Amino acid sequence: MTIQTKTNVKNGTIQNITVEVDGKTYFSGKTLENEIKVATHQMSMGKHSIKVTAIKTDSVTGENYSDFTIVSDTKPVDYTYKITATYPHNTKFFTEGLLIHDGYLYEGTGEKGQSVIAKQILKTGKIVQEKKLDNKYFGEGISILNNKLYQLTYKAQTGFIYNAKTFDKTGDWHFDAKEGWGLTNDGTNLIMSDGTENLRFLNPDNLQVIKTLSVYDNKGAVKFLNELEYINGEIWANVWTTNTIVRIDPNNGKVLGRIDLTGLLSVMYRDENKPIDVLNGIAWDAKTNAIYVTGKLWPKLFEIVPVKK
Repeated sequence: MTIQTKTNVKNGTIQNITVEVDGKTYFSGKTLENEIKVATHQMSMGKHSIKVTAIKTDSVTGENYSDFTIVSDTKPVDYTYKITATYPHNTKFFTEGLLIHDGYLYEGTGEKGQSVIAKQILKTGKIVQEKKLDNKYFGEGISILNNKLYQLTYKAQTGFIYNAKTFDKTGDWHFDAKEGWGLTNDGTNLIMSDGTENLRFLNPDNLQVIKTLSVYDNKGAVKFLNELEYINGEIWANVWTTNTIVRIDPNNGKVLGRIDLTGLLSVMYRDENKPIDVLNGIAWDAKTNAIYVTGKLWPKLFEIVPVKK
């Protein structure tokens, strides 16, 4: 990418001009007109800032700002799916978080007064352990890391920490995102979605944001990222209100693939008196490489295999 700058001086003499991209200096000198080459292939997706500062010999300073957006140079691979197994799913569970740990299915659910964390036998849906959230909170994504279970809430800007075995609460934290949506981890850091195109990487020890990753495909930002799962070095995310799961490169935010789960609802019995909501929930068993998906209030949990279109 080439940045062109031109500085007009009405009075006095230029002492120095600097051009910065994301705080990094790419030019420093006295030339009034410049063309600066900036390598963008290793930059993360999304918006980046440009700052030009001109200082005169009398110390008078002028600043100008601009920005640019990087979208992915990769067209996502399109996938459909094959159902390999079907299991019962609790139709009272408004699914917000889903994961496999030590062979059990863990689920975090939403809605005030109904939010729980449930440990279940995967093949039967039987609940073997449950933790109810205080009625004032709307539960969201969950993740287990280093024997701790982390849980987000929707609009309270609060997260909770539990002993992963006993479900005893051991702490909480405040986050700056307006909303908490999905949560997963890469084995080192927690990864959080907030309903935008941005993913926050959190230090699990102090819950501080280490970095923010913007997710883009070759057309633009991919917003409404919801439930998350880290699978074989990729971040998989439900896109809210759609039948799509996106596969994200955690290094740069590029969307590598799109899994279209259209038709999954049609294989389920739907009673008009029993409401059903959107697809949400991805769980991966690292030991068997099995992938499971479900939705809010869905009667079934599906084991699927992505198939290239």
